[in-house]
Amino acid sequence: MTRRRLFLFVEGNDDERFFAKVVVPLFESRYRSVHIVKFACMKRASVCRLVAGIRRMKDDFLVFADIDNEPGVKAKKHLLMERFCVLESREIIIIIREIESWYLAGLDDAAERDLSLPHHSSTDDLSKEYFNSRIPRHFVSRIAFMLDILSRFSVPVACRKNRSFHYFATRYHLVPCDTSADNRGESGGD
Repeated sequence: MTRRRLFLFVEGNDDERFFAKVVVPLFESRYRSVHIVKFACMKRASVCRLVAGIRRMKDDFLVFADIDNEPGVKAKKHLLMERFCVLESREIIIIIREIESWYLAGLDDAAERDLSLPHHSSTDDLSKEYFNSRIPRHFVSRIAFMLDILSRFSVPVACRKNRSFHYFATRYHLVPCDTSADNRGESGGD
């Protein structure tokens, strides 16, 4: 374990919930501590100062953002680098399409059946609106549905079903991902 800390910059509450349950445990053995920072509601100057401070302390950080309506990974990274001039491309991971696609990616066939969801061999094109439309009626809230998904989440399954999750997990050697999966292509990287 290193004496450094890791800061994971995420956009909002749904991202924070996902990263706390799935991603932080994957990094905990490598760092003194792992912190989640919600940056979407922060002022540009605040994010830039925080990143500069993290660099001065020689700690590590990664910025995660949904691709949203950008035409590709490079375009989204360019947009973030313009907004937060202190960022470099290698420090940014783009989630394709939105964080909800990563939630659904981690469900195996049995979990999809248990949750009355259709089978998804790939979640790359799934949107927040699609996710919301699939919430079973018996869940009292969207958050309850997300928490149930996270309790069943499988990182290896997510690697097979979502190319940006696969890119992230393999780039940082978080878990062995099946590299024979056929849904590679443009990733959350460069």
